[in-house]
Amino acid sequence: MPRRYRILGIAAIVALVLDQVSKWAVMQFIPEHRPITVIAGLFDLVNIRNRGAAFGFLNRSDIEWQFWLFLAATVVAVWAIVMLVRSSDEDPWLFTALGLVMGGALGNLVDRVRFRAVVDFLDVYWGDWHWPAFNVADSAIFVGAVLACLILWRKPQAAASDKGGKPTPGKGGTA
Repeated sequence: MPRRYRILGIAAIVALVLDQVSKWAVMQFIPEHRPITVIAGLFDLVNIRNRGAAFGFLNRSDIEWQFWLFLAATVVAVWAIVMLVRSSDEDPWLFTALGLVMGGALGNLVDRVRFRAVVDFLDVYWGDWHWPAFNVADSAIFVGAVLACLILWRKPQAAASDKGGKPTPGKGGTA
């Protein structure tokens, strides 16, 4: 198996396992909708279900087509990641970042298949303002996506400096 797929797979498996173990612990030890304060006025652990998408989008509806939409979106995302890795240069950081996105997407998919909802448990807030509750899978997706964007954004400048030239306008450089 090529190195790129090993890196992708290891990152995805680590994210998936950490996500599922943390969700198992939350479901075992925290009653639903009963917050446990970790940092007063800032951070609680909760046990809630999100039937919607990221940040609670579509969470209020209990429509069966949403399950199939999220399933299809995950399959497309995993396929796109595999195709991107297949066509990318040897960049272990990019493969790691994409593995985090893949593992997070699969972690939330496991919940959707098992519970028809995603287990969220990290609740960040300040006064009356609450960030929507999230989980390890959401964190892996976010961190992986940001890291991948930074890597891909920096690539044109790095390639130009390796050649001793200036970045080419229209190819990630500046005019």
